[in-house]
Amino acid sequence: MLHNTGKLAGCTVFITGASRGIGKAIALKAARDGANVVVAAKTADPHPKLPGTIYTAAAEIEAAGGKALPCIVDVRDEKQINEAVEQAVEKFGGIDILVNNASAINLTGTLETPMKKVDLMLGINLRGTYLTSKLCIPHLLKSKNPHILNLSPPLNLNPIWFKNHTAYTIAKYGMSMCVLGMAEEFKGSIAVNALWPKTAIQTAAMDMLGGSGIGKQCRKVEIMADAAYAILKKPTSFTGQFVIDEDILKTEGIKEFDVYAVEPGHPLLPDFFLDQQPEDLAKQMEEHGATPAFKSGKADSAATGPISDMFNIIRGILSPDIVKTTQGVYRFDLSGEHAGVWYIDLKNDAGSAGSGDPPVKADVVMALDSADFIKMFGGKLKPTMAFMSGKLKIKGDMGLAIKLEKMMAMMKSKL
Repeated sequence: MLHNTGKLAGCTVFITGASRGIGKAIALKAARDGANVVVAAKTADPHPKLPGTIYTAAAEIEAAGGKALPCIVDVRDEKQINEAVEQAVEKFGGIDILVNNASAINLTGTLETPMKKVDLMLGINLRGTYLTSKLCIPHLLKSKNPHILNLSPPLNLNPIWFKNHTAYTIAKYGMSMCVLGMAEEFKGSIAVNALWPKTAIQTAAMDMLGGSGIGKQCRKVEIMADAAYAILKKPTSFTGQFVIDEDILKTEGIKEFDVYAVEPGHPLLPDFFLDQQPEDLAKQMEEHGATPAFKSGKADSAATGPISDMFNIIRGILSPDIVKTTQGVYRFDLSGEHAGVWYIDLKNDAGSAGSGDPPVKADVVMALDSADFIKMFGGKLKPTMAFMSGKLKIKGDMGLAIKLEKMMAMMKSKL
């Protein structure tokens, strides 16, 4: 692992989303140099599913040797960012480094992504990064070695990185475009760079996205903290770079990367946006025992054929009325020729449907052959008859299963 040098001693580092995960790891790395860290994040009270608050993170930072200023900040709120910046300047005398780490993720297709999720990702990833940078830059310009570091990917325009989650890709690439523009705009004054992992990193968010077995395919957050540290101790002439964690650590003399692995020796899950031929990479990973796709449907290569066509029709007839009258989330475990997991959410927003697990816990799980699924939604097989004949197995509310017949009747007219 990369040793601390003391070069960040006395520097003030403003980090968004620093209450947990990669943001907190970068904060702790800086703290070991004796840095001042502004923990700018939303979580003031304990979250039922995610560990850490701005106050627990601040305590860890001070225990590691740094000074901490916890600030309640939603990066979509200009007033909250302004107040945090003013508090940082008043307490520590300025700001030397900004790390734009706060981010939102929703890995769903265009028809499946509610607009409130689109607004959330654009608001936090793109607008939040731009706004926080804008408010910190006047103070960064007064620093001796100022840096802005965005946790965002290199701009890879391979369409495969757009097709399964266009909104998320646009939001993350917005952060990267801030790097392109601001690095050129402030060349010679502020270093502006991006950092992205070569492999998946184990965080609470990753566990929620990928399920309980995802961890062994990941590296620890410390690799990103070490890579960030390697960037932040460089002069401002190092700017406009899209840095991959493993690559910069190799230039620092790191040769052994198993130390960063959650389970040393296990095949690792590559992260998004990096590979020109992700389909080939996925095949290689499967051959070595790794899982190349999140359960939530990041990689949707299986989502072709008659089941995919059926879901295109399902998405086309979703409406607030159906959601209001149904109020159920369905998961379909399909076997047979077109095996896979699919879902229909008729409970939240305007409804959604697609491959993978539903975004929230399913009220009903229906297991059946893919051929019978097509018959059912094509109006040729009623759920009650399928259940009675043993073709359909249901876990959960039988009443909700019957309510699907309304949607099936609507679909019949579309076929």
